[in-house]
Amino acid sequence: MSDYSSINMTQAEIDSDKWKLVLYKNLNERTPYEKNEQLTFCQVSGRIVGIGYDESDYYLSLYELYASNQVHVLSESLNKEITSEMFQSVQKIHMIIQKENGLSVNRIVAFMEGERLIPGHSNHPLHRLLRKSLISVLDTFQKNHKDGLNDPDFRRVFVDLVKWSWNHLDPWLKEINPEVEMPRVIWYGDATKSQLYFLYYMMTIGCDVLIFHPEGKDQFAALDPDQNISKVVHHPTKGELEPFPTEKPDRQSTVAYRATQELNDVLFHEGSQLYKPWQFRDSLPSSVTLKTTYDELFLISKEKAFVRPNFHATREQVEIPSIFAKIMGVSENKKEYWSRLHSLIEDKNTVLIQHFPFTTEVKANHTFHYQHATGKDGTLDVEKMISGNWWQYNHLPGGVQRAIAYVISKMCESPRLLPLNHERIEDVQLYLFTQATDLSPEDLKIIQKFDYSQDVPKLVLFNNEMNGMLSRSDAARLLFFNELGVDITVYNPPGHNCIEQYIESNVFDTHWLEDMSFELEFKEPSFVRRMFKTLKSQK
Repeated sequence: MSDYSSINMTQAEIDSDKWKLVLYKNLNERTPYEKNEQLTFCQVSGRIVGIGYDESDYYLSLYELYASNQVHVLSESLNKEITSEMFQSVQKIHMIIQKENGLSVNRIVAFMEGERLIPGHSNHPLHRLLRKSLISVLDTFQKNHKDGLNDPDFRRVFVDLVKWSWNHLDPWLKEINPEVEMPRVIWYGDATKSQLYFLYYMMTIGCDVLIFHPEGKDQFAALDPDQNISKVVHHPTKGELEPFPTEKPDRQSTVAYRATQELNDVLFHEGSQLYKPWQFRDSLPSSVTLKTTYDELFLISKEKAFVRPNFHATREQVEIPSIFAKIMGVSENKKEYWSRLHSLIEDKNTVLIQHFPFTTEVKANHTFHYQHATGKDGTLDVEKMISGNWWQYNHLPGGVQRAIAYVISKMCESPRLLPLNHERIEDVQLYLFTQATDLSPEDLKIIQKFDYSQDVPKLVLFNNEMNGMLSRSDAARLLFFNELGVDITVYNPPGHNCIEQYIESNVFDTHWLEDMSFELEFKEPSFVRRMFKTLKSQK
């Protein structure tokens, strides 16, 4: 029988790689460690968010944990089996919870004790801690959900807590002396709600628990927002969620490589206003459509994204100030009119459109694809879209694919396309989704060349109505590019409605010029101007 009555944990410092210095030590070798009326020891508990300066070193560290045989890599070895007898006991208690609305967490744990659903331990303080911690876990779930233990997810979490406690905690605890060591557990990558609550349970009983996510996600923040039971280490960079390294990584980085990575982080961190090429290639683009005067339009269009007003960038998302304007009629000063138009189309990232419609309307029924790409909240889910068998952009880099999917989701979430013939909002959303799932090779080139903090691509439409009429699918494509952050300028010399027939008028600026011209042919830039542009592009 132990000579102490309770167990208490203090949190180890885990900044940077300090956790490595503590994790492999026995409890009685860590500081602090006391065993009098209370057993007090230092616990390693934290969330490692993102990757450090050296991706190779990050995965080597994970492999070393796996190879040490002292650490349980739970994310790779989770046992999901449960006996029918145990499942029936869990079901019995869950039915009581549903029937006795408002049943206290203490009584639930008492029922579990009676059904022998909680592992025990010969160390009495640890035995009591297992029950006390379970009460804390269930209480946390209750507080985090509007309907408490009547939440639809509770049954799944309840079953999994019991299942994994017996499949993992029970055998681990039987093999150790809690005065010398506690189980060491790591989790890698994404986790379900049940898995997060089980990790929470292990932390509260004193296990060493480290959660790693290279993409920079901190799912555990919902359970421990104030870092009361686990500390957070934010690494400066993030990477792809690669498979867990069960074999030693072959590639090792040089000292110069690590120094370069560290220097890049110092120079090009968030808020530095210094952005290296393609720094945000894996970030999600979001447009901030600027409201400008006619004169401002041409000034701002020349500026890079990061010097435009309201530009904002984080590792996750880039807010790109962009232009969406329609110019009705022509100026009295024709020379100025053409000069300004030519200044837009001379940009290397400009696409000039003079023939309409410039898209082909997709007629296929995508209802099934749309429904199977939505998440619980009813909006389109980026990962579900990318994994769909209808997704046509698998050949593109991962960051570009996610950007396209994210733009489609945002465009459909708040559709700005006008409904036709008594269409419901769901019909408009489906139409936008359908048109955006079949982007042309030219469209994809615009997207791939878009370095979000640098030069902003431009679409210039010259619609004199002599070369066809703008269609609804054209309007859908314009809304896609506006959501992406591309500059769009629509010229309509006759001063007629075109995009107004399909797009809400508050989405774009309208600039009225002095004259209306009904058969105005597009005027190509002069030979001298073209030569100047060629020489400029060769510099």
